[in-house]
Amino acid sequence: MSGIAEDGQLPGLREAAGGTVSGTRLSEDAVRVFRWVSDQGSCEASTLGATLGLPEMGVASAVAALTDLLLLRHLPEEPDRLVPVAPDAAIAALVAPREAGLRRQLAEIDRLRGELALLAPFYAEGRRRWQGRAPLTEVTDLKTVVGMITEATMRCRQEVRTCHPGGGRSPALLEQAFIQDRDMLRRGVRMRTLYQHTARYHLPTQEYARRMTDEGAEVRTLSELFGRMVAFDEETVFIPHQDDLDAAIVIQDPSTVAYLCATFDHAWSLAEPYHPAWTESSARDEVKQAILRLLAEGMKDEMVARRLGMSLRTCRKHIAEIMEQLGAASRFQAGYLARVQSSGPAAAAPGGA
Repeated sequence: MSGIAEDGQLPGLREAAGGTVSGTRLSEDAVRVFRWVSDQGSCEASTLGATLGLPEMGVASAVAALTDLLLLRHLPEEPDRLVPVAPDAAIAALVAPREAGLRRQLAEIDRLRGELALLAPFYAEGRRRWQGRAPLTEVTDLKTVVGMITEATMRCRQEVRTCHPGGGRSPALLEQAFIQDRDMLRRGVRMRTLYQHTARYHLPTQEYARRMTDEGAEVRTLSELFGRMVAFDEETVFIPHQDDLDAAIVIQDPSTVAYLCATFDHAWSLAEPYHPAWTESSARDEVKQAILRLLAEGMKDEMVARRLGMSLRTCRKHIAEIMEQLGAASRFQAGYLARVQSSGPAAAAPGGA
């Protein structure tokens, strides 16, 4: 009646050891049932509820949990009779195989870690040599440039800074950018984008900015920007090639990257948040002030338009309005008058004496 098989194991332990009981938990009722059966040596399952004052469903659940954990078993010759099993035996049957499996997994992890770590010095040495040779990489193939930017986008984990001088971009480019940028934002990447003020009046850019800000991006505008760039995680910066529109310069030198990111952050601190509906705004006044300043420096209309990211026609329209407001007969005079007005009466006194 001991219930011990010829090989010294309790019936059912070998079969249960290969199963799973990860979802089984010991309730307070289960502990009471196990303690009672252990005190009695055996007990009929049908009498447990009345004996312990537990509802039948509670008893059934407790017995099922204890049976799953190999802490109770039914006698084959008396199916209603329960006998307790030593917890040490249940541990040996249920826990020991899992511990052995975990030890095997840990050993495999240690082996894999050790093998991969052997390659780390080779990579570090090669990276030092590569960075020493080429902190700047010239990429002349447009497909390669696009592929490298796409790869950097997928690797980005912290922040991307983007500076876009000029007016609005084409709807096709904006849609392609939105898909990649949205995926980054949903990974928790912070995204800051700088446009020039003139981009506020470009309808596709307005829609792109609205969708991006809804996803959590930040967009600002400034009258003039320092240049086009995309910086990923303060590690890699892409800037345009000076002589080839389809080429790019990839910068990974830490000092140069840090300098460019700091330049972006300074421009960002001066920029205005993007509000597409804000047509009559300080941004509009700032554009006119920038036009006056550039005219006073002697720049031609074409250069002014390029610097401020607007069409030549729009630029000349602004210049005509400014000249009319100031009563200027020439572009240079408009710049001079604006400078005198901004300097105050003291500056104008010698000329008017």
